[in-house]
Amino acid sequence: MKKILFIYGTRPEAIKMAPLVKEFQKNLNEFKVVVCLTGQHRQMLDQINAFFKIKGDYDLNLMKPNQTLFDIVSGCLLGLKDSLEKEKPDLVFVQGDTSTVLAGALASYFYKIPVAHLEAGLRSGDKYSPFPEEGNRILTGHIADWHFAPTERAVENLRAEGITKNVHKVGNTVIDALHLGLSLIKNSDEGTYKTFFNFLDFSKRIILVTGHRRESFGYGFENICKAIAHIADAHPDVQFVYPMHFNPNVRTPVMKYLSGKANVYLIEPLDYPYLIWLMEKSFFVLTDSGGIQEEAPALGKPVLVMRDVTERQEGVDAGTAKLVGTDYKAIVENVELLLTDSAIYQSMANAVNPYGDGTTSKQIVEILKRELN
Repeated sequence: MKKILFIYGTRPEAIKMAPLVKEFQKNLNEFKVVVCLTGQHRQMLDQINAFFKIKGDYDLNLMKPNQTLFDIVSGCLLGLKDSLEKEKPDLVFVQGDTSTVLAGALASYFYKIPVAHLEAGLRSGDKYSPFPEEGNRILTGHIADWHFAPTERAVENLRAEGITKNVHKVGNTVIDALHLGLSLIKNSDEGTYKTFFNFLDFSKRIILVTGHRRESFGYGFENICKAIAHIADAHPDVQFVYPMHFNPNVRTPVMKYLSGKANVYLIEPLDYPYLIWLMEKSFFVLTDSGGIQEEAPALGKPVLVMRDVTERQEGVDAGTAKLVGTDYKAIVENVELLLTDSAIYQSMANAVNPYGDGTTSKQIVEILKRELN
């Protein structure tokens, strides 16, 4: 029996790790599953684990006010020492590009424990955008021993850096999580969700907005908010829902430019099940999130990406997403097109999602059944 240790600490990691943890737990005759939570995000991390019914065996509980990258990485490294020494896993899984990922990979390397990198090979080509994620994933890629890449482009990115061994194109577990999550919701009482969003008129179009990237703090977020304000005034029949990130660098401009508009709903961050339920009901999504660029197209929702570059270029190439940056004019023009031109909307809504079909977790388990033995 092989022992697999999963290390994660943020909401996006938890979402993408959850279906993989659940799949390994279906194979307990061959794998022992251990989960270590760093708590880089606290409340949001706990919400995801509760929804998917996953309990951590270890919890570093790192989150503190105004934590810096130095705090997170150093705290992770020191905190992981005891769990790695005690468990001595055969393989450590890290996911994506957070500071937890970098620290988890590095700590495992210090103990000469093999690392599997989930969502490997994403690259924007600019080490400062997104920051620090681009640097984290590059460094993790050169530590890892197994690389589970979502797309052929990700495989090519790894190959360009000389990484060719144990590289597997498997799609992205975010699609597995989306299907699993919506299934759990539909098997529960959906009335809870309708009641929660009772301020919305579902006969009207809804635009879901999410934004939190630190490279957009300041001028970029002001542009984003001014653009949304302009569109909201021009289209009073369209509803905007903006779950606001806790960071004051986000909340301050959002409240300044969007508070008080009748068709703009500024709400607290949504638990994952409420977010995907609302995403399914939305007309399209305006976001700077990485995961949503993959999730929304799986539901047939066009995505306008408020970033200058994206490590998920496959969606742009496939036509499911379009880069608009934080440029006021570009945001306004492209939102207007999706609201007024049905042909453009349908071309994006019906484009094939390049990020997989929801079988990624099963593929990974089967690969490791062969390769770890």
